Amino acid sequence: MSTTDAAIEVRGLNKYFGDKHVVKDLSLSVGRGEILGFLGPNGSGKTTAIRMLCGLLTPDSGEGHCLGYDIRTQSDAIKRDVGYMTQKFSYWEDLSIRENLDFVARVYELANRKHVVDEALETLGLTSRASQLARSLSGGWKQRLALAACMLRHPKLLLLDEPTAGVDPNARRDFWEELHELAAKGVSVLISTHYMDEAERCHKLAYIAYGNLLAQGSAHSIIESQNLSTYEITGKSLMEVSKSLEKHDAIEQTVIFGSTLHISGKDPHSIESLLQTYPHKPIPTSLEDVFIYLMRQSRDNYGNSHEL
Repeated sequence: MSTTDAAIEVRGLNKYFGDKHVVKDLSLSVGRGEILGFLGPNGSGKTTAIRMLCGLLTPDSGEGHCLGYDIRTQSDAIKRDVGYMTQKFSYWEDLSIRENLDFVARVYELANRKHVVDEALETLGLTSRASQLARSLSGGWKQRLALAACMLRHPKLLLLDEPTAGVDPNARRDFWEELHELAAKGVSVLISTHYMDEAERCHKLAYIAYGNLLAQGSAHSIIESQNLSTYEITGKSLMEVSKSLEKHDAIEQTVIFGSTLHISGKDPHSIESLLQTYPHKPIPTSLEDVFIYLMRQSRDNYGNSHEL
């Protein structure tokens, strides 16, 4: 067992599939009772990284611990203490909520199954729907069932792979309330997501693109680290304005948000000069501005490295 207080502490993880380098020198830390948001475009290696952390995949190189266990040599011990929720709903559509949970409890060989299942139903607000078939549940209720199944063994760490994809905003908000309640009880959470409102609810964030970890820290520190100055333009013909401005070297990105256009770059004086003829004002750079910037930069980097 490691003496570290971190739930996850890994260094230099690499994973190849054939000649494809999917995860590159990944170093990551998640504290006890901490929620870490794992961000990045599709195909960035997030799912592969999560599977290495919970013992489902062995890294080709690198080292580290998950819940104090060595990720290379003690994967069975890790699996016992981790709840892993996949992107796709993977329970039995023809069984009720209670029957699904009871089946999972039997697979885990849990003692006092009825009490354990009743507790999970109560904790996740599923008691009134216990007899409902899984196939008749909405996305939000299926998500809640999947989380209840993850919690049957009272795991110390939850690894959640885009659990709220396709779920309505109300259900997502309820889900996050449940995650923060669990974190307050000492459960650590690593969650991958594409939603910026969810990312802002995490204690820390890690941004991965094409296998490379580009940024890690609080939302505030990641925004500050990119050193972007952002301006908002209002008016008509924003698409034409965007196309005109993005030709200039000082403009790192232009993004339309409804009836406004966000302009970002690293040289505020040059940007101010370019915007003189447009109604504009400086605004705080948002996490979404930075997310889009990192995504576009990583795509360019991938393209360049691919050509080499």
